[in-house]
Amino acid sequence: MELIALFPGSFDPFTLGHLAVAELGLEMFDGLLVGIGVNASKQGLLDPERRAELIREVFTGEPRVEVVLYEGLTGDLCRERSIRHILRGLRNSTDFEYERDMEMANAMVFPELSTVAIFTPAEFIPVSSRLVREIITMGGDPAKFLPRGIDIKKYL
Repeated sequence: MELIALFPGSFDPFTLGHLAVAELGLEMFDGLLVGIGVNASKQGLLDPERRAELIREVFTGEPRVEVVLYEGLTGDLCRERSIRHILRGLRNSTDFEYERDMEMANAMVFPELSTVAIFTPAEFIPVSSRLVREIITMGGDPAKFLPRGIDIKKYL
């Protein structure tokens, strides 16, 4: 039986920090399901379908990564796909507090799930989707914060 983890997020957009966590996750699991959470009431920088395309481009040639869009609870997606592990990246204490609370809530509603938290490598601690969005909206070049070869203009 393959050990698959769900790596959920909004990924608006997918950054070098996300890539680092996914690569570490692939060292621990047989595969990753990258789940892009869709909230119809929130307007992001990138359309969810474009986010999915970007992430698929990043993982071209990596058959152990699948990308899906989903609505609703992350735990429900895990149950639908028979996934028992959620992969999360931690950059700082704020991320830790949020993820700990989410893990505790998930444990109450979805007791079969476990959360695996990975510390983001130090060089990517300042990298966030919010930072990248701000750079883009102010006309800057976010290439240093995005996976190699990704032309963000292609997805805007």
